[in-house]
Amino acid sequence: MRIAIDAMGGDNAPKAVVEGCINAANEYEIEIYLVGKETEINKHLKEEEPSKGRIHIVNADEIITGEDLPVQAIKRKKESSMVIGLKMVKEGKCDAFLSAGNTGAFMAGSLLKVGRIKGIDRPALAPLLPTEKGVCMLIDAGANMDCKPKNLLQFAIMGSIYMEKVEGILSPKVGLLNVGTEENKGNDLTKQSYSMLKSSNLNFIGNVEARDIFTGICDVIVCDGFAGNIVLKNTEGLASTIMSLLKEELMKTTRSKLGALLLKNSFKNFKKRFDYKEYGGAPFLGINGIMIKAHGSSDGKAIFNAIRQAKLLYDNKCIDRIVMDLKDTEVTEVEQ
Repeated sequence: MRIAIDAMGGDNAPKAVVEGCINAANEYEIEIYLVGKETEINKHLKEEEPSKGRIHIVNADEIITGEDLPVQAIKRKKESSMVIGLKMVKEGKCDAFLSAGNTGAFMAGSLLKVGRIKGIDRPALAPLLPTEKGVCMLIDAGANMDCKPKNLLQFAIMGSIYMEKVEGILSPKVGLLNVGTEENKGNDLTKQSYSMLKSSNLNFIGNVEARDIFTGICDVIVCDGFAGNIVLKNTEGLASTIMSLLKEELMKTTRSKLGALLLKNSFKNFKKRFDYKEYGGAPFLGINGIMIKAHGSSDGKAIFNAIRQAKLLYDNKCIDRIVMDLKDTEVTEVEQ
């Protein structure tokens, strides 16, 4: 597998990106192409690294920053690390692209430079969330603010394929995010989407309320990007607040500090389940290539896990399966 990585994307680039790439190259049989300012990358890439033979540098003089306007940046900064990395996938030089940089530019660039899978109207960001039973996929988590029922059905198909091929879940359960579990609840979008999902060959279990997501009631949560992004940001904020409040309480007295010491490993494992670094990044499904968007504040561990996620998508031929399933369905012919 060959993967292009935006070495200049993210708050901790390029140091954290290089660190994650070194660890991944030592762990997996992959070829990594670090795209960015060669002089900056080399500061963190030691000559004696045993993985160095499988880490290649592709120089890029420009950087797309978090302040840049997405579409404008992709069109104007043609020599940026993000644009060059995306072009490498488009031209078949690499099998995947990963970036912790500007999310809007990443999505716009994926569409403009790589393109959609035939039959997919709108690609979707699909992060994994922790549940009592493992993980579930939230799709879409912010790429599409306004959707049609057909889009949600396509999201569900892609999410199901990912959870089956990558997570190994046989016949993944699909739920539609809604304000109630009854079939007639919600707005026009959810009502029409419910009907389409119910008529599909997916393992659709019906409407799911936000409070039930983390019980593991289903494996794929389908929604438009507006609702999905609210769920995602709320989850991140709540997890952070819970950990802060818990730490505050445990540090109040000597007795509570002793208790915290005894439960140190349990708290560590609890925090790990909500740590985005463990999941690496969110696949941008629907693009004709493996696209992974890592968290902006990713450290080396997060980059390593994002590369691992890209490798799982590649090894399990997830993109090929999405293309095949779309050919076998009439979803692309449904008009709303």
